Amino acid sequence: MRFVPALVLDAVLVLVFAVIGRASHDEDPGGFLLTAWPFIVALLLGHLVAALLPGRPRRPWSLGWGAVVWAVTVVGGMLLRVVSGDTAQVAFIIVATLVLGIFLVGWRAVAALLRRRAHRERQGGGADAAEAVGDERIDDGVVASSEDVAEQSPDASGPDGVPDSDPHTR
Repeated sequence: MRFVPALVLDAVLVLVFAVIGRASHDEDPGGFLLTAWPFIVALLLGHLVAALLPGRPRRPWSLGWGAVVWAVTVVGGMLLRVVSGDTAQVAFIIVATLVLGIFLVGWRAVAALLRRRAHRERQGGGADAAEAVGDERIDDGVVASSEDVAEQSPDASGPDGVPDSDPHTR
């Protein structure tokens, strides 16, 4: 269940989005669940879609996973709002798309940068971002734990010779 922390953080950020939005329009911030519920439902669906995509992003904290979750959350949230009788004005669609993009993809981008920086500091500054390293492996700036690396079979290498950590793509 390694997707749970990312799902929880994403859900908190969607709730923050709803509170900020209601407060900025002088609406009762306490009614944020009325604004948030379509996006929370779509967020859950987004994580499910990201997990089930063939050739899917490998980890819930990856940028690819975040992009899938963001797209499904925005589109699904807007559709649920309209189906439930609420509105989805163009300005709201634009703001929701931008804010949710910053929230849902932004934290993943910051995490990837921090992981990459930490890896380079451990390696003395010149490490390549897709290099096999001792206990860990860096793949597009994402650190794989020893458990992830142990799951790989020796014959499951990608085109760059680095073992593929996704057991579903073998």
